[in-house]
Amino acid sequence: MRGAEGPKATARRPGRVLAGRRRRAAVLLLALSYTAAMLMLFLCAGSSGLSSTGGSGVAVGSLRRRPAAPAPPGSVYRSHLVFERLLPDMRASASRPNPLIASHYKKSGKRWVPCIGRRLRQSALPPSNGFLVVEANGGLNQQRISICDAVAVASILNATLLTPAFHLNSVWRDSSKFGDIFYEDHFIKTLRKHVRVVTELPEDVSAQFDHNISNIPNMRTKAFSSHSYYLEKVLPKLLELGAVRIAPFSNRLANSVPPKIHALRCLANYEALRFSVPIRILADNMVDRMIKKSSLTGGKYMSVHLRFEKDMVAFSCCIYDGDSKENIAMENARERSWRGKFHRPGRVINPEANRRNGRCPLTPLEVGMMLRGMGFDNTTSLYLFPLLQTKETLTSPEELAQFKGYSSRLAALDYTVCLHSEAFVTTQGSNFPHFLMGHRRYLYGGHAKTIKPDKRKMDIRRHSESKGFGFRKQDGSIYNLPIPECMCQQAEA
Repeated sequence: MRGAEGPKATARRPGRVLAGRRRRAAVLLLALSYTAAMLMLFLCAGSSGLSSTGGSGVAVGSLRRRPAAPAPPGSVYRSHLVFERLLPDMRASASRPNPLIASHYKKSGKRWVPCIGRRLRQSALPPSNGFLVVEANGGLNQQRISICDAVAVASILNATLLTPAFHLNSVWRDSSKFGDIFYEDHFIKTLRKHVRVVTELPEDVSAQFDHNISNIPNMRTKAFSSHSYYLEKVLPKLLELGAVRIAPFSNRLANSVPPKIHALRCLANYEALRFSVPIRILADNMVDRMIKKSSLTGGKYMSVHLRFEKDMVAFSCCIYDGDSKENIAMENARERSWRGKFHRPGRVINPEANRRNGRCPLTPLEVGMMLRGMGFDNTTSLYLFPLLQTKETLTSPEELAQFKGYSSRLAALDYTVCLHSEAFVTTQGSNFPHFLMGHRRYLYGGHAKTIKPDKRKMDIRRHSESKGFGFRKQDGSIYNLPIPECMCQQAEA
């Protein structure tokens, strides 16, 4: 019967009971181990200074809840917490020679030197086909691109270039004319054997368009148009009317053009474009004052392009350690400057992905930690705009008064001081570092120490460092990499 048990069954019962107890004990031990592990993870996260929700994924106040998925590495802004942990080590670390004191140049047997003259043949210019009128838009360095490209296009068309007009940008709001920022006579004189440049249209041409440049037909060219496009589409109109206008003219010429056109870009950018006399006088004084303030590092100083401005942070859609009030302010800034751009159908804003992909501007704290990790200390003289040594601390109010309200002229002062620094730190891509790095390469034999953080790693004690040497690829920018079109190798003496 079912209830009857024989001697063998009775003998097996203690074994079954013992096996069941062992299984239950194993399950209980596994559960306890898991709970202990989660508790340790929580405690470790708390002791390391990570946030309870963003770091360990365990919610405060209840270990029974299902833990949230941990944030991907590098996706959450924690630099202020890292700084608190590293500060004692920074203070206690043994001092070492400041990197600015040691020379960073390496002798290689050959060096690169400017040689634009070898690239351009000087011959009599043929009769002009007409006048090219362009309108440069954007800030200082975007204007430089437009000016240099306009010189190149004028050569392609065999046109006479009217000194470019500057668009009154809604952001920069600078009403400066060409001659207010650049040395106009030097520009015309430097280019005279290659491209004709005039400051105003002849009376008969101006009268043809009722003395109003806006009446000149506007050839709306696409960005990065090829040189053949200008010959096939723009030149016939120029020959027909005697003058054509292209507005706006930012990035309207392709990077891939014949060598002569590249050489003209080099000539315009590195030789013809000089800042106006008032800008040069004050900028040179600022450089001299920075050198005097850098006595602890042998007169060498570092410049930092810190792009942590409100509009840049707003555009990045990154989240830092601010509160809800700051987030609302950033949202309002986005709407003011880029109305509706960030709320288009299908657009998804992912601040964590932006941070992982290195698209978040570095904070002053992150830049400082990076430089400290590289060996720079409080003996390093920094030209950091808009903090530390700036235009305001290097000049008197009277000296700076003539430039107040003119953003491009003020940017020209920054450009000059950064151009002559021993090392340049760039933290966010823009036209300013793009032009500056190329200009420094041109001036310093292909070598100019530039520090570019690798923001994808999101480890502020790591960095990527470039000494400036590099060749331009076919579609690369001549303004960032002037080798080999603007420079030639020369044996060391």
